[in-house]
Amino acid sequence: MDMSTHQQAEREAQRIQADREELVERIARTIPEDGLIQPLPGLHLGRLSTPSERIHSVLEPSFCVIAQGSKVVFVGDNRYQYDPFNYLLTTLELPRVSQVLEASRERPYLSLRLELSPTLVGSVMVETGQPISASGVDARAIDVSPLGADLLDAIVRLVRLVESPAEARILMPLITREIIYRLLRSDQGSRLCHLTISREHTPNIVKAVERLRQNFNQPVRIEELAQELGMSVSSFHHHFKSVTALSPLQFQKRLRLQEARRLMLGEDLDATQAAYSVGYNDAAHFNREYKSLFGEPPMRDVQRLREETGASSV
Repeated sequence: MDMSTHQQAEREAQRIQADREELVERIARTIPEDGLIQPLPGLHLGRLSTPSERIHSVLEPSFCVIAQGSKVVFVGDNRYQYDPFNYLLTTLELPRVSQVLEASRERPYLSLRLELSPTLVGSVMVETGQPISASGVDARAIDVSPLGADLLDAIVRLVRLVESPAEARILMPLITREIIYRLLRSDQGSRLCHLTISREHTPNIVKAVERLRQNFNQPVRIEELAQELGMSVSSFHHHFKSVTALSPLQFQKRLRLQEARRLMLGEDLDATQAAYSVGYNDAAHFNREYKSLFGEPPMRDVQRLREETGASSV
C-alpha cells in the first residue's frame, strides 16, 4: 500500500468512526430514557439499558441499524446477529424472536429502524435501471450485511433531521431514497425484489405470505393453496421455507400464538377466549403449542410479562 492509499484509508476510517460516534450521540439525546419512539414518519429509534429476554413479534419490511450494543434475531432455525458494524434487512413480514445481547446504563443499546415502502423501493429500482425480477423471491427475506461508510453517512444525515423538522419534510424523502439506492447496490439488493414485484406478477411465495397473514385465524389447506398458486405441494413447501425459514403451517402457528399473547396481555382475554379468537378449536392443544413456543403456559407467561412491563416499557 503506497502512502497516498494509506492516507486515504486512514481518512476513511476516521470518517466512519466520527459517524458512529455522532449516531450514538444523536440517538441518545433524542431518546434519553428506555423505550421506543417514532420522531419522523417511518423512522423508529430505540433505547434499552439492560439486555432483554427473547421477545416474540412480527417485523415489517425494514432496514435496521444498531448504533451501540448488539442484538440477535431468530427466524425459524436461523440466527441473525448484528451490531454497529452490520445492519439487518427484512423484506417480508416475518414472525421473529429478538433479543438485545449488549446493553448497560453506561452504554445503552441504541437502535434505528427505517420502514421500507414497496412503492418507494420500486420507484428507486426503476430510476436506477435495476432489473425487477421474480428470481429474487428465492432469496431469504432477512439477512445481515456489513454497514459501509456511504450507507452509514446517509443514516447519520437522516438522524440529524430529527432536530430539524422543517428540513425533514424536504430532505427525508431524498435521504431515504439514497439509503434504498445503496441497499440496491449492495449484496442485499436481490432481497428487495420481495417488495417490488407488481401485484399481477407477484411471486407465489410473497402472495402466500400475504394470504396467511390476512387469514391467520382460518384453517389452511396446503394442497388447495398450492393448487391455487399453480404449484405442487412439495415445490410450494420448498420455496416457502427458502424465503421465510418456516413451513406454511409453522408460519401460521406463530402468527396465531403471537396474536393470542397480544389479546391476553392487551385486551385481558383468558387463554380459552384467546385460543378461539385466533382459530384454535381445542384449548388444551393451544396451551401445549403456546408453552412450546413461549416456554410457559399462557396465563403464567402473561402474568410474567405484566410484571416485567411494570418495571420496563421496552
